[in-house]
Amino acid sequence: MYGRFLPQVGTGARGGWWDGAVTLSPRRHDALIALAGLLGGLVLIAFGAYDHSATVPRWAAALPLLAMAVLELFRRTRPIWTASLGGLVLAAGLATGSLLATLVMYTDLLYAAVLYGPPRMAKVLHLTGGATTLVLSGLTALYAEVPDALLVAGFCGLVFIAPVWTAELVRRHQDRAEAERLRAEQTALLAELDRRAAVSAERARMARELHDVVANHLSAIAIHATGAQSAARRQDRPADDPVVAALAVIRENGVQGLAEMRRMIGLLRRDAPAGPPAVGGSGAESYAAPRLAALDALLDRARAAGQDAGLAFEAAASGEPGELPVPLELAAYRIVQESLTNAVKHAAPGTVRLRVDYRAADVVIAVDSPYREDAAGRALLGAGAGLVGMGERAELLGGDFEAGPRGGRWRVRAVLPRETKGADG
Repeated sequence: MYGRFLPQVGTGARGGWWDGAVTLSPRRHDALIALAGLLGGLVLIAFGAYDHSATVPRWAAALPLLAMAVLELFRRTRPIWTASLGGLVLAAGLATGSLLATLVMYTDLLYAAVLYGPPRMAKVLHLTGGATTLVLSGLTALYAEVPDALLVAGFCGLVFIAPVWTAELVRRHQDRAEAERLRAEQTALLAELDRRAAVSAERARMARELHDVVANHLSAIAIHATGAQSAARRQDRPADDPVVAALAVIRENGVQGLAEMRRMIGLLRRDAPAGPPAVGGSGAESYAAPRLAALDALLDRARAAGQDAGLAFEAAASGEPGELPVPLELAAYRIVQESLTNAVKHAAPGTVRLRVDYRAADVVIAVDSPYREDAAGRALLGAGAGLVGMGERAELLGGDFEAGPRGGRWRVRAVLPRETKGADG
């Protein structure tokens, strides 16, 4: 009868006691209540189960029943009007022939008026219900016996007061539950804001440490290497002098390390304004994690750097990239970058070919360039660090890497799985 629970249990997003069944909208739920009351009342009328059934025709008892069923259709949308008109219909039903179904539907209208109506409805219906109970029981005591008056008082309490009291308790419970839900959401939001603030503070602290300590040391290394190169030029040392070549490698690695450090600092300081561009790149590049989509810009820089050395660059790709993990894209970009850099440094004049194959389980990177056995600087200290770094990147992702001369060309091949298999990946 008091159907406030059914829409929440049966029609909620999480289901309920009929989870998996066809859910009902609030309008259909009200229609179902009206239909059930109407059918139940018609059955009672068919068997003559109403007052004065011998003198009151069945259609007279059915009219208040039908009117009450129509009011049930608007119990949720027009609670004040349905409760007010329901009282008049109930009075007409009691006059023509008291029917249990009509009475029960009226109590449901009172219940719905408190549950769906304005908050003051509970006080109004408590006052009107108490006054009705008092008047009817008083009249009964005046014109009949006291036991009859007590029975009338109890009956009126069940009809006019019990539904209102029950609905008020349910509404308080629901309001309290809603307040607790909102409080829980607010607490979760505050906790999330605190967590984000802590993460941002930690990222800012890490960025400061990297900038103040590591980046300064790398900058000092690059500056001192540049000064040593200037001193070597003043001493008229030849360009192929091992010391001059070693200084060039030191400076180049220091500048590249400083550029990567600036990139990391930019990633940690996402909300910071863009600083000066890193050496060898733009300001936007220094603050964005490299991706394979930027290989065209990498090839353009390699073409510009290798033009004087007689190098040409070709690139090809096959397969669908799909959604690639960030560690895989970073490792693949670095491997291509180091391979093209080595080709510009050490390759003989000719064509450098780059190929990227996107396969279902992995990504294959292949770079081959003209091989020159007497490449200057290949035996310098630290000159092979790039190959070691490429191998370590592939190993951390659980992939394979190989590089070396083959068939008169220097070949680099890396296989990087889409799903990380390495212990530290």
